[in-house]
Amino acid sequence: MIVVVALVVLLGVLAIGAWLIILERRLLALWQDRYGPNRAGPFGLAQIVADMVKIFFKEDWVPPFADKVPFILAPGVIIATVLLSFAVVPFSPLFTVSRLNVGLLFFLGVSSLGVYSVILGGWASNSKYSLLGGIRGIVQMLSYEVFMGLSVVGVVMLAGSFDLSDIVRAQRGLWFFIPQILGFVIFFIGGIAVTHRIPFDLPEAENELVAGFHTEYSGMKFGMFYVGEYVGVVLISAMTVALFFGGWLGPFLPPLVWFLLKTFLFMCVFILVRAALPRPRYDQLLAFGWKLLLPLSLANIVLTAAIYLAAKG
Repeated sequence: MIVVVALVVLLGVLAIGAWLIILERRLLALWQDRYGPNRAGPFGLAQIVADMVKIFFKEDWVPPFADKVPFILAPGVIIATVLLSFAVVPFSPLFTVSRLNVGLLFFLGVSSLGVYSVILGGWASNSKYSLLGGIRGIVQMLSYEVFMGLSVVGVVMLAGSFDLSDIVRAQRGLWFFIPQILGFVIFFIGGIAVTHRIPFDLPEAENELVAGFHTEYSGMKFGMFYVGEYVGVVLISAMTVALFFGGWLGPFLPPLVWFLLKTFLFMCVFILVRAALPRPRYDQLLAFGWKLLLPLSLANIVLTAAIYLAAKG
């Protein structure tokens, strides 16, 4: 059964990540008052199939000046780390690949390994544009993962466990986004930054670095970077639901349906943020993290601990 559940999660997540691309294009068109994809299939739904066929047949070129082994490994790292992180996501009480008593730590540790994809891709390309994008990506991911880790400390205090299933069950009376509203905001902002989504897409800033750390990639290697970003969006949305919005909890509908509906809502929020916010300068991005999010995350820990101890006392 574990193997069956793992295969269902693997294929389901990849399918959702792929179709999230067409969802984003349609929603961006809706919010920006334009047509969007509307030629391939009904409502443009076959556009993603056309894109997949196109990328399969593109030349998979490795630049002669690149360091070939890490250049080839880099796209696989991002896909592997993101998919492996889904092993501990509690989709429902009975639908989890692996329930670990340190599931939250597993998520933070494995997802942070995705930075090696940016490091390898930027360095092994042997290109100045790619190297600058890789350096930006490393600093951004390491910085905002610190704030993501600190933002969930309050959740662990309230639930008394690192087990994600226990964290969901602890929200039966009150979802944690209410007492941990500050932690939720910091976690979600950190998730946007770690997945390189606009407005935090400085490692891939097309107007400055052509395409950032994956400038020299083409064909399926570029496709793996591209899909890895969207699967990362699904992962952060699912973890936000599990940590702050009651996971599978909800009336009338089956638990799995509730979890998927909430996750879909946050995927749409990711897209809305892209449609609404401009891109900051890189120094503003880092200053925002270290000068604002870090003090706020530490203050949230202190405040949560004080209230928790006062309530226990």
